[in-house]
Amino acid sequence: MSGSPNSDAPDRDERHLARMLRKKAVIDERIANSPNECGLLLVLSGNGKGKSSSAFGMLARAMGHGMQCGVVQFIKGRNSTGEELFFRRFPEQVRFHVMGEGFTWETQDRQRDIAAAEAAWAVSRQLLSDPGIGLVVLDELNIALKHGYLDLDQVLGDLQARPPMQHVVVTGRGAKPELIELADTVTEMGMVKHAFQAGIKAQKGVEL
Repeated sequence: MSGSPNSDAPDRDERHLARMLRKKAVIDERIANSPNECGLLLVLSGNGKGKSSSAFGMLARAMGHGMQCGVVQFIKGRNSTGEELFFRRFPEQVRFHVMGEGFTWETQDRQRDIAAAEAAWAVSRQLLSDPGIGLVVLDELNIALKHGYLDLDQVLGDLQARPPMQHVVVTGRGAKPELIELADTVTEMGMVKHAFQAGIKAQKGVEL
């Protein structure tokens, strides 16, 4: 008959403590060797769900620290999302601009999409030039760049010229290699399963 599941608990506890002490020493050393602060460029890309959701989570986090923020949505625009409805409750802290004309398969008009993207970038440049804004979310900018609606060099130049302590989060599938190279943090979200594949439509509170 095998022993009790807890018969080796003291040994396991000691091994766990030793591992955690070693891990803490490594992490503490890395923190001590990373004292600098600066504005970060974060890129969230990939086919998986959660890119915009992550960006808006960072927006809420920044607001919690009292930061002034700005949002420009490049593609989305035909229907209000829960994020828009929520963050518009805080106009004194968030400048929220929905500049898209809807998804490209809905507009079916490239010139109209280009005009909308250019107008959205003009607003983005205003946010990117304001040192009083601590965080800027450029939602679905990757899609506008992927389809060639904006001049990539201008976008990269404007991002580089922003105030030194301003954070920027860029979302959307198909991030350009040049943007990935410029970014400080890049996350590629992969899809394992999605409810839409099973015939379940996008629903409020999850996708909308």
